[in-house]
Amino acid sequence: MSTDEPPQHGLGPWEGEWPDDPRLDPELLEHGDRRNVVDRYRYWRHDAIVADLDARRHPFHVAIENWQHDLNIGSVVRTANAFLAREVHIVGNRRWNRRGAMVTDRYQHIRHHPTVEDLAAWAVAEGLPVIGIDNLPGSVPLETYPLPRACVLVFGQESVGLSDAVREVAEATLAIAQYGSTRSINAGAAAAIAMHAWVGRHGDIAAGHA
Repeated sequence: MSTDEPPQHGLGPWEGEWPDDPRLDPELLEHGDRRNVVDRYRYWRHDAIVADLDARRHPFHVAIENWQHDLNIGSVVRTANAFLAREVHIVGNRRWNRRGAMVTDRYQHIRHHPTVEDLAAWAVAEGLPVIGIDNLPGSVPLETYPLPRACVLVFGQESVGLSDAVREVAEATLAIAQYGSTRSINAGAAAAIAMHAWVGRHGDIAAGHA
C-alpha cells in the first residue's frame, strides 16, 4: 500500500521572527496558510487582500442568469476572481451553488438583481453597455468584436442560453467560434473564454504573469 501523502498547498507556520506588517494575520503566521490564494497573499488578512484587489480591479463586470439554480455560477465567480472583474451580478434567484467558487467568492464583490430589467437599469445608471455572450442566430463573432473596456458581459442559463429579455437590452450578442458537433459549450467555459478575450484586448499581460 502506498504511503504517499497528498500534496500540501500553501505554506506552513512562519519560521523565525514574525514580520512587522499590519496586513499579515497572526493566526495564519502561527498555524500556516493553506488558502486558495496566490503566493503574494500568503499570511495576509482577508480584508487586506480584498483592499489590494479593489485597488486593481478591471472595469468589466460579469453577469449570469440564475433562473434554475445554475451549477456553473460558482465556476463563473472563480474565473471572475482570476481575471479580476469589478463585480459579479447574479440575475434571478439570489441563492446559488457556491461549491464551484472554491471560496473565491470571499474576495469577489457580488451583486444581486431580481430581474433582467433591474440589471439593465443599473447598467444604464453606471454608463455600462450590456454585452450578451451566446451562440445564437444573429450573433457576431467574439473574436472580432471590439469589446469595450468598461462593460457588463452577460451569460445565460446552462442549456437554454440567454433569455429574450437580455437580448433585448444587450448592445450586442457575441458568439464564440466552435468547430465541432456540439451545439454549445459549458456556460462556465464560455465565461472564461469571454473574460480572457477582454484581457487580451485591455489587460496588462505582464502584470498577469507576475
